[in-house]
Amino acid sequence: MSDFQSRPKSPLASDHCGGAHSSCCAADGVSESTPAPRGGRTFRVHGLDCAEEVAVLKHELAPLLGGPEFLHFDVLNGRLTVADEARPVTDEQLQQAVAATGMRAQRWDPSAGEAPEHDHQHRTQILLTTLSGLAVLSGLLIHVVLAGGFAQALRLFGGHDGHSMPWPEVLAYASAVAFGARYVLVKAWHAARRLRPDINLLMVIAVIGAAAIDQWFEAGTVMFLFALSLLLESWSVGRARRAVAALLDLAPPVARIKTDQGEHEVAVHDVPVGAHVIVMPGERIPVDARVVTGDSAVNQAPITGESAPVRKQPGAKVFAGTINGDGALEMESLRAAEDSTLARIIRLVEQAHSQRARAEQWVERFARYYTPIVMLLALAVFVLPPLLFGAPWQVWFYRSLVLLVIACPCALVISTPVSIVAALCSAARAGVLVKGGIFIEQPAKLNAIAFDKTGTLTRGEPTVVGIYPLDAHTEHGLLRTAAALEQRSGHALARAVLAYAGERGISPVAAEQLQVLQGRGATGNIDGQNYWLGSHRYLVERGADTPELAALAQALQSDGKTVVAIGNDAHVCGLIAVADTVRVGARETVQALRAAGIGHIIMLTGDNRVTAETIGRQAGIDQVHAELLPEDKLAVVERLVSEHGTVAMVGDGVNDAPAMARAGLGIAMGAAGTDAAIETADIALMTDDLSKIPWLVDHSRRTVGIIRQNIVLSLAIKLIFVVLTFFGLATLWGAIAADEGVALLVVFNSLRLLGAHRRGLPQRTPVSHAPVAES
Repeated sequence: MSDFQSRPKSPLASDHCGGAHSSCCAADGVSESTPAPRGGRTFRVHGLDCAEEVAVLKHELAPLLGGPEFLHFDVLNGRLTVADEARPVTDEQLQQAVAATGMRAQRWDPSAGEAPEHDHQHRTQILLTTLSGLAVLSGLLIHVVLAGGFAQALRLFGGHDGHSMPWPEVLAYASAVAFGARYVLVKAWHAARRLRPDINLLMVIAVIGAAAIDQWFEAGTVMFLFALSLLLESWSVGRARRAVAALLDLAPPVARIKTDQGEHEVAVHDVPVGAHVIVMPGERIPVDARVVTGDSAVNQAPITGESAPVRKQPGAKVFAGTINGDGALEMESLRAAEDSTLARIIRLVEQAHSQRARAEQWVERFARYYTPIVMLLALAVFVLPPLLFGAPWQVWFYRSLVLLVIACPCALVISTPVSIVAALCSAARAGVLVKGGIFIEQPAKLNAIAFDKTGTLTRGEPTVVGIYPLDAHTEHGLLRTAAALEQRSGHALARAVLAYAGERGISPVAAEQLQVLQGRGATGNIDGQNYWLGSHRYLVERGADTPELAALAQALQSDGKTVVAIGNDAHVCGLIAVADTVRVGARETVQALRAAGIGHIIMLTGDNRVTAETIGRQAGIDQVHAELLPEDKLAVVERLVSEHGTVAMVGDGVNDAPAMARAGLGIAMGAAGTDAAIETADIALMTDDLSKIPWLVDHSRRTVGIIRQNIVLSLAIKLIFVVLTFFGLATLWGAIAADEGVALLVVFNSLRLLGAHRRGLPQRTPVSHAPVAES
């Protein structure tokens, strides 16, 4: 496609924690690249929740398959794909190898789905957590009864006056442990076998230790609160997962196709390319297609994020998942359902979370060292005070258990992946396709943005911007004459004149005896009189130039416009000015970026300097680099990177590929109808709406800000409890309640990003998409 595709990317370590205990993984060894294979077998792995399981599965399966490069993990959806190029292994052999890790694999069938089993597990988890909570409550009630009232029951928090806990209480709290440990013990056992402690192992050790010193209330309460936190985290992280899955529901499951036998419904995956599809008012469009007959306003917000419906007429493209408005449409299918723009977006969003943000990498590295360090500290707290100072063993053993609970980096680890997934999904719903977590952070750090001119800051197609009739001619008559002479031309300037004439209701008949003068103009006969059309240079060649005409033409050209002259045998009838106009909102976008603190905004173009500087002035850009070849653009971007650090390059995703690859961030415009732009850019704007760039900067900064809030809050709570533990003021149940409470708090804080697609985007007026604009 271009040099852009050879650009080294962030490692595709599919390490987002998206399952029940996802908050507490402190994995290592999962940062190597695991690009998605083009073909292979996909398995649903039950228990694949985070990076810890990815590392375990790689260690177990890589020797069997010939290397880790044949494995791809989609942790968000709990899937494992084995590339076709891997060593031949049967499904049964692979499932047995997965079972040896404590997880379970089954062949994934996209059409069958997986909701029933997931629902059963979720219901079981709810039931066991509820039973664990009821057991704790039963223990409390038993203690109240045996203690003789609520006042006496407060002694529970300080022991039982030196006596052993009554066996009914022990039984109640032991039941709470048993019910709550269902989804913890297996993973704790495998963690112990691998000598890689995780939160499950830490919790089991803490509960066993509490029971060993007759602190059954602590043991039961800790296990119940941990089970409750797993259940709530599973729900909250699942909400981020469902935000991705909701994209699948945008396209209808069936389509109404028209054949010689009439109209009938078929599954959307069975709609062949070239089939005629009928979409009634209010229905969702099932496939990417081109309108054959009908006229309607289509809500493209699910794909492009456009706030206003777009009118579609014969010849216009429509996208799967968009919503038909007030008119019936007949359309011709352009792509199979699995290759539609919507399907590609879904695939890319599903893969994007595996390109880890730098904040995620930092948190993982921190957690990798934090957990064992705190475990060693807990061991020191247990052993050193009794040995060195003769302190009571049981007191310091209890405090070491509190430190073990604090060793869980729950809130710390879960905060970043949930924030990233929520930010990616929200951006996709706003029509901004971000290709990975690493790229959602980049806009927040931008110091400079370089814009390509043609097709980015400008519309990319010439438009009539001025008509100057002379010698008693009118604008209407001059435009009619020009359109008659341009009827047979395929030049971009001719298309601009014809489109402008059509907008004003002029439907001229082609001139007779029409002759195209290559590179100069055209001549023809209109109503019995000879006319000519051409550039100002052609006007000079005909000897029709005057000082007044020369001054007017020079003024127009110095303002970046191309001059088209029209005349007859007697005189010059007038001039038409054509130019590539600046996009609506370009100047406001530049102003918004400056207001956001991005001080260096540059325009790059291969156009001549006069035109480039004119467009730069209109867009509010004062740094203009003109008359650049592709290699010159690359050199300018390299210099910008060396001078300003983080730089974004905004272009069309193909022609500007080398410069976009060299910049820290490549942003492609108008990607909804361009396969190459979606595939090559780091970030693809699904429409040509420039206002989404400052929105993206704000969204990125908000995402980074929420991640930092979560990290600071998580570390602060842990530091507070470490201090309280040394002073004997922290309890096991208090530590787990605070730690898991903060974990849930940071998850809910992160999920606020799911609504970010509704923030800050300006409202647009309805747009009419004619066939030319879509081509």
